[in-house]
Amino acid sequence: MASVMHENQQKMSIRPMLEADLREILEIERRAYRYPWTHGVFSDCLRSGYSCWVADTSKGIRGYGVLSVAAGESHILNVCIDPEYQGNGYGRLMMHHLMERAEDYHAEAIYLEVRPSNKSAYQLYLSLGFNEVGHRKDYYPDPSGREDALIMAYSFV
Repeated sequence: MASVMHENQQKMSIRPMLEADLREILEIERRAYRYPWTHGVFSDCLRSGYSCWVADTSKGIRGYGVLSVAAGESHILNVCIDPEYQGNGYGRLMMHHLMERAEDYHAEAIYLEVRPSNKSAYQLYLSLGFNEVGHRKDYYPDPSGREDALIMAYSFV
């Protein structure tokens, strides 16, 4: 398991997500997103055997990531760090972990979608070597209607 020390010396490790984690994950999801995933969506990901992970500390979960892998490709379905803890390297650590898991599954590429308005996430993905490869029109719900998604990819080959 990977770990990093937070500025207040709080050790964080990445471990598999459990059904018992979902209450805490849903609290983070609601704080982070205007249109959060539901308990059912996370439960389905766990039941389906997706690669689901949490960034855990002695004081609780600080983030999570969900990865699917099939036919030589992987897709980051959700990656989130509690808004109170963003900017401390947790997102980068989670992304590295998800990328390593995709490699473990022999994926040739990893994909994700990101809102164009989420500048910090977009910059993180660029810094990790992802490239913008397309967009999905009206992908995300938005108070003013819908927002497109940028499709980003990282190639392992």
